[in-house]
Amino acid sequence: MFRKILIANRGEIALRIIHACRELGIPTVAVYSTADRDSLHVTYADEDVCIGPPSSAQSYLNISALVSAAEITGADAIHPGYGFLAENAQFAEVLGECNLGWIGPRPETIRLMGDKAAARETAKRCGVPVLPGSEGALTDLGAARRLAAEIGYPVILKAAAGGGGRGMRIVHHEGDLETQLTTAANEATKAFGDGAIYLEKYLVSPRHIEIQVFGDRHGAAIHLGERECSIQRRHQKLVEESPSPALTPALRERMGAAAVRLCEEVGYENAGTIEFLLDADGGFYFMEMNTRIQVEHPVTEMVIGADLVKQQILVAAGERLALASGLQARGHAIECRINAEDPETFAPSPGRLTTLHLPGGPGVRVDTHAYQDYVIPPHYDSLVAKLICHGSDRAEAIARLTRALDFLVVEGVRTSADLHRRIVRDPVFIAGDLSTRYLEQFFEREARERGAEPEGESL
Repeated sequence: MFRKILIANRGEIALRIIHACRELGIPTVAVYSTADRDSLHVTYADEDVCIGPPSSAQSYLNISALVSAAEITGADAIHPGYGFLAENAQFAEVLGECNLGWIGPRPETIRLMGDKAAARETAKRCGVPVLPGSEGALTDLGAARRLAAEIGYPVILKAAAGGGGRGMRIVHHEGDLETQLTTAANEATKAFGDGAIYLEKYLVSPRHIEIQVFGDRHGAAIHLGERECSIQRRHQKLVEESPSPALTPALRERMGAAAVRLCEEVGYENAGTIEFLLDADGGFYFMEMNTRIQVEHPVTEMVIGADLVKQQILVAAGERLALASGLQARGHAIECRINAEDPETFAPSPGRLTTLHLPGGPGVRVDTHAYQDYVIPPHYDSLVAKLICHGSDRAEAIARLTRALDFLVVEGVRTSADLHRRIVRDPVFIAGDLSTRYLEQFFEREARERGAEPEGESL
């Protein structure tokens, strides 16, 4: 087992990792930028090291500073959390060269599955369904035009080297292809240092379903059920739940088996997620793999009764996976991401939390690094808290989430909580009639009820 773990991250995920380490009896080291000096992960870690100024490039993305912090504190392993360097194969390789443990997949797996075009070809090779699209990255505009004409519009352009909605553009007409291809490539170059783009058929109103997977170095590969992640803005998830209202037991089994096949194909180790698009006829198609723990992992934890972060640490230390594939979900869980942003325009709203009252009661979990008088810095993502509610069924989970949102009080900054309060009362949401266009259509319904133009942005 590791003697001491350095957490190469910030915010609620850093605090979440500290919780798991504390239960395992492993000391922790927090790193922080000068903007995060007063964050709770710094307070609760056993040791802490300042690694630079607020800029991520000079702090949380600074590999040499992180390695140095591990060396001076005697940490023998690093957990990257999610975001920042969590899917950076070079970082994992550097840690190996420095004899530091890496709590994540092998670097070669990160590199393979992080290349979206290569991941797509790998999925095809092991019989996982994929959408019609380019064989690898596009070579030029002419190739893009020929392929788009062959598979039919609309199509979607995606950055081969990244995700999270960056370098992604939907093209409805041939006349827009050149401009959108240039825009996507430029954005991908800026975000990932690689402007390679691939093209796929675009499903207009699919569901976004992801399968939680896990593997160990002894050859085990399992899935732990699905999460419904269809409520999104600009491909960023706002609400996640498990199990999905759309999946039958047979469909769940098929999707889980496909996810496990892909894990076995690449010899996957540690936690990961296989993301699929699901059409109205029950057809599902591989989209991408996230080679890390997900923001929404608590949803799965609540329904299977397991600590995924503890499992990450144990597996990375060489132990066998202590979970079985396809665990039966116990009840239903839903998560809302409470962000410091305007609930209508989605403009960031950093600042001091003058009042913070977190809800409690049966079935309620709140993952947060925030507290009253905490200052949300403008330099990073705007997540304030993750509100997760569990019930015996979906109706009870919604009822508890509605109650918890009503008891949540955040003052001093604008948050997305008001939007979430409206969503959980929406008859369409309550009916489970979801798709990736849900939020767009939700704003349209609200506008019709007011007799006005939609205030929310077009997605």
